[in-house]
Amino acid sequence: MAIDFANEIRDLRTTMASVREVSDLDRLRETISDLETQASDPALWEDQERAQQVTSGLSRTKAELERVTGMEARIDDLEVLVEMGEEEHDQATLDEAARELATIRKAVGELEVRTLLSGEYDERAAVVTIRAGAGGVDAADFAEMLLRMYLRWAERHGYPTKVMDTSYAEEAGLKSATFEVNVPYAYGNLSVEGGTHRLVRISPFDNQGRRQTSFAAVEVIPLIEQTDSIEIPENEIKVDVFRSSGPGGQSVNTTDSAVRMTHIPTGIVVSMQNEKSQIQNRAAALRVLQSRLLIQRRAEEAAERKELAGDVKASWGDQMRSYVLQPYQMVKDLRTEHEVGNPDKVFDGDIDEFIEAGVRWRRNQERES
Repeated sequence: MAIDFANEIRDLRTTMASVREVSDLDRLRETISDLETQASDPALWEDQERAQQVTSGLSRTKAELERVTGMEARIDDLEVLVEMGEEEHDQATLDEAARELATIRKAVGELEVRTLLSGEYDERAAVVTIRAGAGGVDAADFAEMLLRMYLRWAERHGYPTKVMDTSYAEEAGLKSATFEVNVPYAYGNLSVEGGTHRLVRISPFDNQGRRQTSFAAVEVIPLIEQTDSIEIPENEIKVDVFRSSGPGGQSVNTTDSAVRMTHIPTGIVVSMQNEKSQIQNRAAALRVLQSRLLIQRRAEEAAERKELAGDVKASWGDQMRSYVLQPYQMVKDLRTEHEVGNPDKVFDGDIDEFIEAGVRWRRNQERES
């Protein structure tokens, strides 16, 4: 079936018009100008941490501007390519145009999803915690598979990550792990990954080769900023220090640098052990604890509003995705109905389609409510 290039290109331009409007390119250019001025100040480098924030912010903002303007240039080039192919009746050129159209359509779809991320904290970096659930050693192994999946996803996009805490299981895998994805909109994208994930497979830990179902929970919170108003009284926090350890309990530190911070009123516990000093781990733990309390406060406010409105629907995050390796191969999101038949690709970080579908699904849910 012949491709209607004119209609396809018109649709792409219409979508990009809405992307431009939401992206606010003038604001991006102003931000770039401001950051370039700061970066040119020699005194900036007296504060290495501040200098790194400015230079990385400048790089990210330039990349965000280029994503939009560069995409529009690609659509222009595609239109020229189509005109050449049609004028010269060159099928090879039209085939090339068809391939480029598919690539651009996918990239524009990703940009469009960005326009749907308008929640209060969607622009923030994200802190992700994965916990093994029911299923014994298979669940711990599944938790480690999910950790690798998300780290590979971030690596594919060039997003900086930092593993902040890992608690290893006795036989294999992880009891829990916490990591940070420090780029704008990491929370907006990854927040749709929160919930219960389920794995069905022939257990590699069962000598009888039986099929095993195991579960892992994924929690995603936005990383708080200094402007957020979350103050925690000292008397509400209990801090324990311990020695960091790796798989099997093998010591990886010779000092008690790891920190376990408990918020007494809520029982929320945060552990950090991957920084070099107890002071750094304490600061990281406090920041994550503040983030969790911020989200809990917002969730309580939202629940109260739903109760007043008579909304009794269950949380969308529970039982959100199944990864089936046996008796067939499929990964399916139970909210969006999006599915793929290649679990290996998914576990290797190819989850953009799931994230995009989740963001669109969430926006539809918000509109309906």
